[in-house]
Amino acid sequence: MPADVFLSTRNPEMKLRQKIWQLNWGMVLLLCLVAGVGFAMLYSAANGAFDPWASAQMMRFGLGFTIMIVVALVDIRFWYRYAYLIYFGSFALLGAVEVMGDIGMGAQRWIDLGFVRLQPSEMMKVALVLALARYFHGLSMEDVGRPLLLLLPLGMVMAPAGLVLKQPDLGTAGMLILASGAVFFSAGVRWWKFALLIVAGLASGPVAWGFLHDYQKDRVLTFLNPENDPLGAGYHTLQAMIGFGSGAITGKGFMQGTQSHLNFLPEKQTDFIFTMLAEEFGLVGSLTLLVLYFLLLAYGFAIAFRARNQFARLLALGLTTNLFLYVFINMAMVMGMFPVVGVPLPLVSYGGTVLLTVMASMGLVMSCYIHRDVRISRRGTAEV
Repeated sequence: MPADVFLSTRNPEMKLRQKIWQLNWGMVLLLCLVAGVGFAMLYSAANGAFDPWASAQMMRFGLGFTIMIVVALVDIRFWYRYAYLIYFGSFALLGAVEVMGDIGMGAQRWIDLGFVRLQPSEMMKVALVLALARYFHGLSMEDVGRPLLLLLPLGMVMAPAGLVLKQPDLGTAGMLILASGAVFFSAGVRWWKFALLIVAGLASGPVAWGFLHDYQKDRVLTFLNPENDPLGAGYHTLQAMIGFGSGAITGKGFMQGTQSHLNFLPEKQTDFIFTMLAEEFGLVGSLTLLVLYFLLLAYGFAIAFRARNQFARLLALGLTTNLFLYVFINMAMVMGMFPVVGVPLPLVSYGGTVLLTVMASMGLVMSCYIHRDVRISRRGTAEV
């Protein structure tokens, strides 16, 4: 292996104490603040009780926080070396869902391991960005311009997206494709190639419509006209919009929301938790949470731009884009600007795999920050 596989202008072999000091503590604080908002809303959702949601979420956050710190302190070269292995492991779990997956709410998305219930599609969001970042790190700008060299990463995207669509989970499949698109674009793929794919996708729309499940078609039609079936397919959207609007400027007060506490609002602890926040704390509370997310995203993109190697740059950018997609799709969904696709609000909605996955991904972003001056050559294989 060439001696210059890893180069650095600073000493890359930092001691543990130095790495802890290098942690982005501003980002850590923001993550804790957003999670704190989630604890409060889950406490409110249970009518002033920590059980069954808030206490479990706190324990999961504690585990996720530990995972995040450990992931952040691990050398970025380790994640480079094992990126493909993590991808194939996640893909294997995704394939296992078809064989031994648990069915919940009409979809087969989880694997029950006894002590924990995993949703491999969430893990794939991180694994796919890892694998794509490694692949494009090894290409020059001339290589990125060669269509044949884009077939492999396209296959790496479409294979898991196809399995996720089969579960069915249109929202997660869309997030996989969009986050991957951000990595492709940042790696230097020309915009006209994206335009061709978009045109091809629009042209195949009528064919794709025939493959959608009936409930997915109902969600799209309901998005276009939710009043068409107010007690059926449009119920979720209409109740969410009523709750969101009734909060006005300052909200009705903590645990005083009528739509949520009188059980008009469905899935108030998961997909529609932002509606409950808006109802209880109004525009002020909603904008406060938006600002926290904006600062988190700003930290993530700034870290991507600071990185001196392509792998860390693409990794931080892809994972930050993934966080943005969580926030954007969930908030647009509950405000009636997007079809209901079951995308949770990160760190706020109740859920185990999503919370742990988001914390692990933020750990990877912070690893990119700690090791921002490490240079990784395009040649050879990585060794720690």
